[in-house]
Amino acid sequence: MATINGHYILIETEDPNYANEVTEQPVEKGVAIADHVQRLGRSMAVSGYVVGPNASKIRADLINLSDKGKLVHYVGRNSFVGVITELTTSHTYQVANGYAVSFTLKEIRVAETSAAGKLPAPIRSQAAPIINSGTKKKKSKADSKKKKKSSSTKKSKAKSKKEKEKTQKVKFKPGSKWG
Repeated sequence: MATINGHYILIETEDPNYANEVTEQPVEKGVAIADHVQRLGRSMAVSGYVVGPNASKIRADLINLSDKGKLVHYVGRNSFVGVITELTTSHTYQVANGYAVSFTLKEIRVAETSAAGKLPAPIRSQAAPIINSGTKKKKSKADSKKKKKSSSTKKSKAKSKKEKEKTQKVKFKPGSKWG
């Protein structure tokens, strides 16, 4: 007997799969060179029978878990936590008070939002670390005076040129396309 989220199921076979991805690069002579190995998500194919007076309720729960992509906890000869990717039920004359079931469980990781993402926007901008990412020219007051078309003297022109030459450092948040 095995359980899936607390429901008892008679399981005949469990086929766990431990797969890796190996990238290979072709070479001029000989066998291709493998340069990277990465573990893929584990999976397990399970088949067996669900029998008894609450077999239809268990079937409805399995379908609901599969449709919504909820995490299931399976305990049998192997223990597994994952989602149901394929669910098949077979209703034949051989099983009078239930049905044959087979499903595949797949290991997944669920990403979580950062703590800074849960804060209100004004506080979130203050909480994010600021990094130095270049310089930016500072707007001078002389530029705004030119727009007003006010008269200026040679001294103010010299000052405005110096102010234009001054630069201000700009800081971008890490992870932005300019950071």
